Parts: sequence; structure tokens; C-alpha cells
Amino acid sequence: MAEKIGVYIDESSIAPFVDAGAIAAFVSEKLGGICPVVKTHKRLAGPDGVEMIKADVDSGELDGVLICGATPRVDWDVYDFGGKVQLERVNLREQGVLSYKNPDGSKPEAGGETPALLDALVKDYVKMGVMKLTKMGEPNPETLETVKTILVLGGGWTGLNAALAAAKAGHEVVLVEKKDVLGGKAAKMFKSFPMSPPYETPVDTGVDKLIAEVEADKKITALTGATLEEMAGAPGMYEAKVSTASGEQSFKVGAMVLAAGWNVQDGEYLAPFGYGACKNVVTTVEFEAMAKNGGIKRPSDGKTPESVAFILDVAELVKEKQADAEGEEAEEAPAAACDDDEEEGPVFEPIETAKHLAYSSELSSLVALKQANYVADLGNSTAYIIYDSMMVPGHNERYYRAAQDNAAVMLTKGRVEAVDEAAGGSLVIKASGTLLGDEIELGADMVVLPTGMVPATAQDPTINLVYRQGPAFPDLDLFDGYADSNYICFPYETRRTGVYAAGCVRQPMTLAAAAEDAAGAALKAVQCITSANHGVSVHPRSGDRSYPVFNFMRCTQCKRCTEECPFGALDDDEKGTPKPNPTRCRRCGTCMGACPERVISFDNYNIDMIGSMIREIDVPPKIEEGGPRVLIFACENDAYPALDMAAIRGRSWSPYVRIIPVRCLGSLNAIWVADAMSKGIDGVMLLGCKY
Repeated sequence: MAEKIGVYIDESSIAPFVDAGAIAAFVSEKLGGICPVVKTHKRLAGPDGVEMIKADVDSGELDGVLICGATPRVDWDVYDFGGKVQLERVNLREQGVLSYKNPDGSKPEAGGETPALLDALVKDYVKMGVMKLTKMGEPNPETLETVKTILVLGGGWTGLNAALAAAKAGHEVVLVEKKDVLGGKAAKMFKSFPMSPPYETPVDTGVDKLIAEVEADKKITALTGATLEEMAGAPGMYEAKVSTASGEQSFKVGAMVLAAGWNVQDGEYLAPFGYGACKNVVTTVEFEAMAKNGGIKRPSDGKTPESVAFILDVAELVKEKQADAEGEEAEEAPAAACDDDEEEGPVFEPIETAKHLAYSSELSSLVALKQANYVADLGNSTAYIIYDSMMVPGHNERYYRAAQDNAAVMLTKGRVEAVDEAAGGSLVIKASGTLLGDEIELGADMVVLPTGMVPATAQDPTINLVYRQGPAFPDLDLFDGYADSNYICFPYETRRTGVYAAGCVRQPMTLAAAAEDAAGAALKAVQCITSANHGVSVHPRSGDRSYPVFNFMRCTQCKRCTEECPFGALDDDEKGTPKPNPTRCRRCGTCMGACPERVISFDNYNIDMIGSMIREIDVPPKIEEGGPRVLIFACENDAYPALDMAAIRGRSWSPYVRIIPVRCLGSLNAIWVADAMSKGIDGVMLLGCKY
């Protein structure tokens, strides 16, 4: 804990509204006993300012440094003193000067006298920063010998790219594919949308070349016809048991890239458009298989179609018809009797909704353009594309324009109401609001409907982790089955540290996007292994050396911490005593907030620290000064950056507000609310992501 703190005030962050010299004089007068060095500088983050601080640090007279200026979200790499001192930042710019407004809503005059409320706000934040340093210990992480091998689950396009990316980064890779061959959905595709300039014509997928590269790479062990039976342990030290045709094999792995891909949505969702009733109504997946395996033929008679209609944006109509059908069933169904003896259903029910059609809209647009090209290449056939929204972001706009210029492709905006079968198996499409008229009927030999891409984790979420919380990801139903975390807003992360999702298991995406996604997830797995080796957090507090410290003498074995940890970082023994898994921990502090006995803390983040900061707030009698006085606990991952951005964009808030960043709202302990109320604060506001 810091006892000799150097306080450094950046004039450029608070001028011309606050006098840095006056703040320095206040610190010297009120806090001089623990702050022997108090200095101001015109541009503290500049070379001269940093050198000034380094000289004081090198003198050995300080064990703590408090930087008072811009938000800690900027210049974080500038203030690096080699771990010689404890370091803390106080945000006087974004959440002080820029966000300040007078009680009447006006802004203070530049160069004028500092308003009393702004002066009080700045002094409160400086006092809170000093107090935080005095309560902050130096973490001493344990370095671990980690396994460098990366497991890639899924041998499709994304998995192949992830395996190669990890191997090129110098890591051994175990690639597990449940099918007998590599390639996944990409191997079944005839062509891909363009992935390079000029972005105008379909191209070969290149998946065969990718498979050959993987099979030739000595760092990659590719297992086909294999399933992951169990994955026990923690990041950097997992043991994976894989079932293969030759028996079970065990592998020591450090992290996993989940590239399980997607499945075709059930055809029942397309029934309103004739799928299943009309032979010549097919899905894009079925149409692609035709193009790949011998040519495009009508299912009813094997003839080459002269006209093919591609229908987009069916999700909304499907949802409407679903709602109508469910309403009718609810009216007709008798009231269900209560049966207390009824057996419980499965813990997880497959997730499949009309939403997956909507989520796939961008891909559906590109697939329609690609397959319309297949029809045009037949020579004497015409392709129709009927859409409500054509989604072609980025370079794909060139692809759309190329289709517009193709005489064999006709595009029209419109809403398809129905598809009916006519004589000889031909089809009639009824559409409204088209460019050709409000109500039209269009004849076609075939109709092609979009395919909903359902993430593999929506239908089989089990990755067979040996965790007390179960073998699968939690709360998949909240995210319609997608394995992306959504708990903390960073790509690739899942709710299980060490497991990184890539490709269509995370969100629908093109082959080009999936290849980039695979590289990102592979590098995240590499970062995870390296971080575990150094005893630091991989995300979201990247490089954080702290870890929860338990006072087991006071632990009541209530299991609150083990049950509430979102990431499975804590197991428990038969008595309920927590058993930490350090490399799973994300340093969010949820265990600390959950503990009713307050026996969990971090060296540099604890209950007493925040409580002491609250007690440093100067709360004058509201009769004299107005209010209300509000204390905001802001999650450092989302709410705190949002407040910074609001201030930068000219927004302001009450001068009676004080903001304390917390690692996660899950770390909040009720005693902090009690501390605030006893101090005289009128209310507490919690800002963060969805609970």
C-alpha cells in the first residue's frame, strides 16, 4: 500500500476552467503527509512530463504515483514506470471539466474564476484517487507452466483457417472434426461470392487447397470422425479426451477455438412459401448442391429450368404466420391439467426460431446474387430476385452492380405473399409493392428460398467441459444459441475463459469474414496461453496481475461465490469451500460482490478501498448547496467509456454527481450503498450491461 505518493496534475486537461496550481496547493495543504511530491505540468503525457515523473520515481522516494488529467482510457501506454510504483489515474478531463455544467445548465467561462461546484468536484476526485492508492497492494501473480497446444473444434472452413493461423504462430494444433472428411459446408459449395477485387463474379472456394495445407502441416494433428468427449481443467492446462475410430485419445491443450459452424434451419419455417408441398420449391443449400453435383435441374421432371425465382426477406412473413398459427392453437387447445408427477424435460432444448432467417439476411442476399449467376450461365434461362432489403455491405456493392448489369438477372423490390403450384409443376409467385406494380403474379419453373443458418451450439451446445456449472455454455437461449459471450463486449470470447468462438457459430458470415474471424480467435487463444503462463488476465482486464484472495478462516461455505461466478473460475469441495481455478478468472470481482461475509478481495481492489473512497466525498448540507447528490458505480467495460464519450461529444450532467469505476457491477457490495447513504448521499445509480 502506497505511503509516499507523488501527485501530478496535467494542466492541459483542466485548463482554462480549473487552476492546476490551486489544486496542487490544496493537495499539499490537506494531504501533504502522504503526498510529499505535488507537481503540475503543461502537458503531462508529453516526453518532458513523463521524464519528470520518472526522475522522481527513480529517486526512490515514492511508492505511488497519481496522474490527474485525462481519462485512464487514453495514454495508458505512456505512464509506464516498470512496476517500480503503484499507479493510479484520476479522470479530471472527461468526467470533470468536459462534463461539468452549472446548476442553471450553463457552462463556466474559460479563464474565469473556477465555479465552486467544479472546484469541489475536482478536489473530491483527487482525494478519492489518493485514498485508493493508500488501500492498493501490489499483486504478486504465480507464474504457471502452460501447455502451448491449441485445440480446434470443427474442421470446416473456419476451423481449417484457425488451425493454420495457430500453427503459423508456432503452436501445435489438434483439429477435431466429427465428419469423416474435412471441409464442412464449404466443401459442398459450388462457388463462393468474390473474396478479392474486382468483386464481380463468383470464385472457387479454395477449400481443397486449404485442406491440403492443413494435412501437410506437421504442427497440425487432424482427427476426422472424432468427437470431443471431455475437456477438463483450465486455460493453459486442459486435458481433452477425444473419441476416434481407433479409440479414445488424450491431449494436453492450452486453449480451444470453437469453430463448430452452422446447421440448416428446419424446412418447416419455409412452409408458407410452398416448401415441402411444391416439388420445385427448394432451398439455397439444395440449389447449391445441384450446381455442385451435375447441374441445375427441376426436381419434378429433371429438366433445366428456363426461369428461377429467388425470394429474400421471408423472415417477417414467417413470423406473422407463426403468430397466427400459435393464436389459433391457443384458442383450440383445452386447458392443461396440472400434473405434479410429470417428469422434467431436458435441461437444454434446441434453439431454432424464425430469427435465424433474419440473422442470415446479408448472406441470403449474397447467395441469391451468386446463384442467380449460376442460372444466367445456363445460357437460355432467366433469374428473378425479389427482395425487400438487399444487404450487400462493403465491396459486395460491386457484386450487386454486376448483377444489375447482367441481362439474364432481373431484380425487383417487393414483398412475396404466397407461392402457388400451377399446371405441370410450374410456380406462381404473388407479390405486392414491387417495382412492376402493387400486385403482381410472376411465373417461374423453380423457386429458391433462403436458408436460415442456425449456429451449431443452438442445437447441440455441449462442449463437454468438466465444470461445476455443467458441460455447456450458460444462457445460450438469451443469445438464440450463438456462442459469442455478450457478457463483456469483446469479439471471440465465450462465457468460458480459454474457449474462443469463430465463424458462424458466433454469427452468420461470409467465407472471407470467417477466415479473418478464425485468425482472430486463434490469436486470442495464443494470448490466453501466454497470459496464463505469466499469471495475468487475458481479458477484459488484459495483463491484470491480481487475483481474488480468500480469507478461508471466515468462510461459511455458503457457495455464493462459486454459484455466481459467471466464468466457472471457482469450484468447491464437499463442504462448500471455494477451490480457485486461477486461469479461468477474469478479475471481474463478482465473487467479491457475492460474498456476504466480505472474505474475498483483490490486492488492488477491495471492499475497504471503495468504501474509503466514498468517505472522501465532501457532501455539504443539501439545504445550503442543493442536489440531489448521486453516486454512480460505473462498469469500466461499458458504462465508464460511454460516459467518457458523452463528455467528449459535449454532453454534461449534474455537478452533484460523483463517479466511481468498478470492474463489474457484479463486484458491487451492499456495504458501499450503506457507506454512501451514511455519508449523506441521496441516491446510488448502477451503470453497466444487462444484469
